[in-house]
Amino acid sequence: MPSLIPVFSLARLSGLALLAVLAFAPGGARAEGAYEFVAAPAVDLNRIYRIDRATGEVTSCQYGLRDDSVGVTLCFAAGEGAGPQNPGAYGLIASRHARESGIYRINHRTGAMSACYVQIRQELVVCTEQAGPPPAGTASGAGAAATGPAPGRAGPSATPPQGGPGARP
Repeated sequence: MPSLIPVFSLARLSGLALLAVLAFAPGGARAEGAYEFVAAPAVDLNRIYRIDRATGEVTSCQYGLRDDSVGVTLCFAAGEGAGPQNPGAYGLIASRHARESGIYRINHRTGAMSACYVQIRQELVVCTEQAGPPPAGTASGAGAAATGPAPGRAGPSATPPQGGPGARP
């Protein structure tokens, strides 16, 4: 009995179609457990962060000097907030801040993100809670605090209005 499914040569598939086939094929390019690596943006730090793309777990390693040898690789395990998250499609983004030692963990499916860094005292990678933008027309978190009056102030600015009576030209 002849097959009802047409057979196509991979050579005939366009690049886009080939990518689509690979993306949906079992064990394709985005296999479970795949990792992504991003360097910390600090220009004087040799730290690399690693994320498990499926679980969002973040760890980090860096080079350490030793007088008696070529050195050692120091690695930091996932600590508070850096462990596995809800299943997702996670990635890392480094800021462009030249003195920043942390990175951002993002969830491509939900748009949520958190800041992660190495907490040296505990020798662990820690991350803030995953957060996303608030619904349109609302304010929350640090953004809400920044738009309202500061504690102990009558209003958003303690500077008196300029150009009123007694102002100099």
